[in-house]
Amino acid sequence: MANPTQTTRRSNGLKIAFLFFLLSFTFVKQSSALYLLIPMDGQQRNQLKAYGIAYWTLEKAIEVKWLLNYRGGSFLIQYAPEIESECVIRGVSVEKIADAKANLILTEIASPEVNQDAVSMQKAPKIAVYSPKNKQPWDDAVTMVLTYAEIKYDLIYDDEILAGKLKDYDWLHLHHEDFTGQFGKFYANYRNMPWYQEEVRTNQEAAQRNGFLKVSEMKRVVAEQIHSYVDRGGFLFAMCAATDTYDIAMAAHDVDICDVMFDGDPADPQANEKLDYGSTLAFKDFSLEMNPYIYRFSDIDVTTIRKVQQPQDFFTLFDFSAKWDPVPTMLTQNDKRVIRGFMGQTTAFNSKLIKANVLIMGENKAAGEARYIHGESGKGFWTFYGGHDPEDYRHLVGDPPTDLNLYPNSPGYRLILNNVLFPAAKKKKQKT
Repeated sequence: MANPTQTTRRSNGLKIAFLFFLLSFTFVKQSSALYLLIPMDGQQRNQLKAYGIAYWTLEKAIEVKWLLNYRGGSFLIQYAPEIESECVIRGVSVEKIADAKANLILTEIASPEVNQDAVSMQKAPKIAVYSPKNKQPWDDAVTMVLTYAEIKYDLIYDDEILAGKLKDYDWLHLHHEDFTGQFGKFYANYRNMPWYQEEVRTNQEAAQRNGFLKVSEMKRVVAEQIHSYVDRGGFLFAMCAATDTYDIAMAAHDVDICDVMFDGDPADPQANEKLDYGSTLAFKDFSLEMNPYIYRFSDIDVTTIRKVQQPQDFFTLFDFSAKWDPVPTMLTQNDKRVIRGFMGQTTAFNSKLIKANVLIMGENKAAGEARYIHGESGKGFWTFYGGHDPEDYRHLVGDPPTDLNLYPNSPGYRLILNNVLFPAAKKKKQKT
């Protein structure tokens, strides 16, 4: 018969052994959960903030793998408690997976039989937004979604670009700017409004401060500086009127395309015959709208002539080969392929006026409209996206800002954020 002391020792030993087993089992389970998968399909609570998590992780010099066409373009990150905690804080869905599962996903993606790929991102791009300092973030969809996703950016404008500051940035967004010097062609409807008069005054002061007689002359030089930035390897993204007015300014060179109310003297009556389409990024053979009272810059934009009604206003994203065409694949990552249309001063582009070397990534083919286009220039890349606000169909001057808390999984806004992360990716040379 065992004595009580032996029984107690044996019992304590069993308890210690069981506790050691539990601790060992917990350690093995935790050590095998070595990756975080941030899904970007319907299982994600907040896709827009998920881009912010990817950017935040890159800021800490931690690699993020962008899983192209896998569950809507998900992100795979080596496990770190602070990243998991940040996902919880920001309301981003995240799955903790074992290294064996992560390796299985990467193996499946690498198969030549599936249209998927994994792209490594290692450094957060430094972002600049070309915008007047007096504009509010909600005046522009890009600044609005960058703020919502908690992605850092700097505001720069003509003074900074003319001073050579573009070299400090990897990615540049053009606010809804009019590069033609016609102040948005708002003269007919808003010339007596204080905000319009302030815009004219500040632009004229900037032109004088930088040694230009006219705002149009300054804007053309700024456009040329941006072109040089792209050629040197920069990434350019523009929406709404910053798209077509940029190319118009590049094509005009020294041709006076502004009427007397904009620059003090009449426009050149032969302006259309003097345009140089060889200097543009995206468009060719377009004709300028020379009437200063018509709210349109050229026939590039189809806003005033389109017959598409709101219930039928959609555009379709093209499917690209992740392994052969990684660049457009990255830029079109989404869990939706059909996107609701939205209007702007420049809503969509006349497909017939797009250069042959430009890639159309989203279009309403039946209407002859391109909505989302991309190209290369020198060592760099550019993307043009028609419309003003992906979640506000007809955004008017003075309308309240869009509350992105109501649209955390907006497919239209996702296209903007694809472009934000694009410079961070190690891009393979596109195959032809």
